Amino acid sequence: MEPEVEVYALGQHICMSAHKARRVIDQIRGRPYDEILMILELMPYRACYPIFKLVYSAAANATNNKGFNKTALIISQAEVNEGTVVKKLKPRARGRSYPIKRPTCHITIVLQDISKDKNFYIWLRKKGGWIYKEKYIDIREKYEYFLHEALNRGRMEWANSGYEVVWDKK
Repeated sequence: MEPEVEVYALGQHICMSAHKARRVIDQIRGRPYDEILMILELMPYRACYPIFKLVYSAAANATNNKGFNKTALIISQAEVNEGTVVKKLKPRARGRSYPIKRPTCHITIVLQDISKDKNFYIWLRKKGGWIYKEKYIDIREKYEYFLHEALNRGRMEWANSGYEVVWDKK
């Protein structure tokens, strides 16, 4: 029997347009957990905060309920669906009123632990819609690739060079 490798978090009736939330979700789909947190903190959109809370909640579900390691989590599925529209009336001059429509959306974040299983799945966007694609990746190669990328980009250069990090107090 295959071990359970997915955990999810669901946010319903979030007061924002589904189109605006999809703009952020498309940027984080298929990425590792720690990279997602960094991206969401630096993006200037209002939709980032509720998505950040959902990703953080899904990771907490993964560590507390399933015992997964946060460094091995990726977003395997992220979707935004339209919710109900809250309709109100704004009073205007001469007894008239203008309608106000507040759209809501439902956001689902599914995190997958890639250290438990060699196969992990990603939702890919095609012209006809979303398709479910199986992608085989050896875990050891994946971690070596991430480490190699981090070293080449200079993120971890100070850790392996033997230099002390000295902060400039200006």
